[in-house]
Amino acid sequence: MAEFVVKMSDERGRVVEQTESGATAEELRARFVQAGYHVFSVKARGVAGFGRQRKVKLEPFLIFNQQFLTLIKAGLPILGSLEMLAKNQKDAHFANQISAVAQRVKTGESLSQAFEAVGGFPLMHTTTLLAGERSGNLQEVLERYVSFQRISLTFRKKLVASLIYPVVLMVLVTALLIFMFTVVIPQFAQLYDQMGSHLPTMTVYLLSFGKWMQKYILYLIAAFILLGLAFYRYSLTDKGRERIDGIRIKLPVLGKIWLKYQVALFSRTLSTLLTGGLPLVPSLETAARSITSRKISQAVFESITTVREGKSLADSMRLSGVFPDLSIEMITVGEQTGALPAMLNSVSEFFEEDVATALTAALALIEPMILIIMGVVVVIILISLYLPIFSLGQMGQ
Repeated sequence: MAEFVVKMSDERGRVVEQTESGATAEELRARFVQAGYHVFSVKARGVAGFGRQRKVKLEPFLIFNQQFLTLIKAGLPILGSLEMLAKNQKDAHFANQISAVAQRVKTGESLSQAFEAVGGFPLMHTTTLLAGERSGNLQEVLERYVSFQRISLTFRKKLVASLIYPVVLMVLVTALLIFMFTVVIPQFAQLYDQMGSHLPTMTVYLLSFGKWMQKYILYLIAAFILLGLAFYRYSLTDKGRERIDGIRIKLPVLGKIWLKYQVALFSRTLSTLLTGGLPLVPSLETAARSITSRKISQAVFESITTVREGKSLADSMRLSGVFPDLSIEMITVGEQTGALPAMLNSVSEFFEEDVATALTAALALIEPMILIIMGVVVVIILISLYLPIFSLGQMGQ
């Protein structure tokens, strides 16, 4: 008997992960499915060093899927395509993962089971492959996933690119202020100490702060690094993720942008899964696991319970009180017309465009605010530093 890590959800949508013993992964999966659970994954503990896999990077994974799809279309067998692509990967870790998938396929496992057992791949990918295998249309389902991955990666790159300039600006402003407080101001402090003249109160406070900064700047940097590491570790916990996501959604302006971005990602994921032939409830479970926001993910899991009770998806989402009214109205139309996947895709496109527009407008306001604050701080520093010199000049007259 071997030990496996089973990740599953019950009829209420609650997700649990526990270690179980079994002869094979397939036997454990069948056991829990028969008991009424939806099984996300069954992974062997510590097999071939893949017990705990770091997630693959999205860009090389997209390139891999595009190449894999091209080889399948050309008529190459799945095993041969995997072995060929594993040899061509520049990232040694990613190459080992693909090789491990190929070895499992070689022993008789299905493609979805192999990717799931190796781990480190997006949940949506393994679920999509499973839907394609069950429907006998793996090529078409994989094409939809590649299209989804390409659009999502392009949109994410646009968001990151739009944030680069403000981040660089803030870093430069911070570096400039640290330089002034630790180098420039202490030089003025030495000058005024030698002069021995009476200094204005504002100058005294500024020089004292500059001396303090020069003495403790390394301790402050170390403290910020430790706080950053502590915050990062806290963000990896379930409680930390929930609190951080709750704060993030409540932020003025940026909170709404984040919420719309997550709704767009959820809608596109759900649309892709439904189009691939997966039933609604498993699609909702996978989509809920694929988004970052814990609040929206929890709302989706709650809606799964009401969907199982016979209510429509739109009504279930409305009860959660999280999703924007416009998205619920569009989903209602999609359900009534029998075109839910297409309408979900429209929801995603609408909110993606809305996010891009809102983020551009927000950054257009943030950038001048940074410059204004920087200008005010620099002016205060200069006035404080040169005020004693002006006073001496007036006394000399």
